[in-house]
Amino acid sequence: MTPVLQVENLRISFRADGRLVPAVKGVSFAVNKGETVALVGESGSGKSVTALSTVALLGPNAVLEGSVRYAGAEMIGAPEAELRRVRGNDISFIFQEPMTSLNPLHTIEKQIGESLALHQGLSGPEARARILELLTRVGIPEPETRLADYPHQLSGGQRQRVMIAMALANGPDLLIADEPTTALDVTIQAQILELLAELKAEEGMSLLFISHDLGVVRRIADRVCVMSQGEIVEQGPAAEIFANPQHPYTRKLLAAEPTGRAEPVPADAAELLKADHLKVWFPVKRGLLRRTVGHVKAVNDATLSVRAGETLGIVGESGSGKTTLALALMRLIESEGPITFAGQEISHWQARALRPLRRDMQIVFQDPFGALSPRMTVEQIIAEGLTVHGLEPGRNRREMVAEIMAETGLDPAMMERYPHEFSGGQRQRIAIARAMILRPRLVVLDEPTSALDMTVQVQIVELLRELQRRHGLAYLFISHDLRVVRALAHKVLVMRRGDVVEAGPAAEIFAAPKTEYTRALMAAALGDSV
Repeated sequence: MTPVLQVENLRISFRADGRLVPAVKGVSFAVNKGETVALVGESGSGKSVTALSTVALLGPNAVLEGSVRYAGAEMIGAPEAELRRVRGNDISFIFQEPMTSLNPLHTIEKQIGESLALHQGLSGPEARARILELLTRVGIPEPETRLADYPHQLSGGQRQRVMIAMALANGPDLLIADEPTTALDVTIQAQILELLAELKAEEGMSLLFISHDLGVVRRIADRVCVMSQGEIVEQGPAAEIFANPQHPYTRKLLAAEPTGRAEPVPADAAELLKADHLKVWFPVKRGLLRRTVGHVKAVNDATLSVRAGETLGIVGESGSGKTTLALALMRLIESEGPITFAGQEISHWQARALRPLRRDMQIVFQDPFGALSPRMTVEQIIAEGLTVHGLEPGRNRREMVAEIMAETGLDPAMMERYPHEFSGGQRQRIAIARAMILRPRLVVLDEPTSALDMTVQVQIVELLRELQRRHGLAYLFISHDLRVVRALAHKVLVMRRGDVVEAGPAAEIFAAPKTEYTRALMAAALGDSV
């Protein structure tokens, strides 16, 4: 039987500064009908470049050698008309970051409809029915109410589900999924993996699955190809790879998981942040006069406290209110209910009064590339807060940047470089350095490890532990990765649809979750290791 995809001795190089830079070095593998093959490895190993080469989606500076055949037809050097017919119809893609793949100016209905119109000629009620079916299948609740929404009106997880619906729209023979569950919370991740498995069974679809999350790969892959520095260093049946890895790099990947538990907080640690019955409701306005007809209850009655040197893990599905709660606590959005920071009730302070506190309250976001200006050097990015809040007396700016770069595991000699010259893990360290240079007392970490390789996740967790130990930092750690939360958090707060459904010491929550929802989260994220 002819494989759906056959890659033989694939070599990919990129022209740069008059020379060829190799990215993929003689890769060979096949994907058979109805089979799931996973490409795993760290960032920069060549996984995504290999996948994009299958239908010539690399730029004009790419040089390809070897063979990539789809259903027996050679794709390297194929006519553009043939490639356009295959793309999105026979071979579909799901990318990691939906916000850069979805058009911000078009509604969800229009974007999915374009694919249906182009490849199937569907329009009108027929197309709408198919769109609703797709959105329902990928777990979008009440899809009728989301058709007119734009990408910015959806959560990160919902945007990824829309991308998956678009990829599935035309019933492809081969679905190439490039980190498709990275941005999703654990319960939706489990649903998407189950959905892909169902589609494989029902339609005989093949799947090329690219991921750095070996837990996901273990659940979905039939065969695994492990990539490192542009080469496949090991491949074989998934069960054999996981049970008896032969290559040292494979063993290193399998061993990479955040371990240990948070060190106890000193008994005399002062309470730094407290909120009582905090509420964030967004008005829903309708009609010509924009009258308020209801509210989106983003956060409903949240009570919490965090001491110096303590980490509060905030977990829950996309749209549960985690980030909204953190933004309200930092007084970046309006809320109701008292908020006390360092003994001062700040819930009614205006922007001018809050400004001196901003030095003590910093935030690190999920996507460091989106949070770092591509036009600024690393020195300028890290020192940006010093410009706003002022240098410490007697200190030199460059000296302070070099000091914090060294403390966060970055080479100070690289401070003249720009963000695109760094790996994902290094960019996240830059974002952490930018927050830490102000010596804050509270840091909000909003999904800081979700887009990182497993080995880099471990490094970032260790870095955060060390910074907390050294400076007595309090963390609000927002994540859908419960393995990381278990390794870092002293206390856990579980949110669902704006409500706090469970809260308490992390050890108790993980050992004996009290609510059905928390148990479902734990089972989806941790499986048998709960």
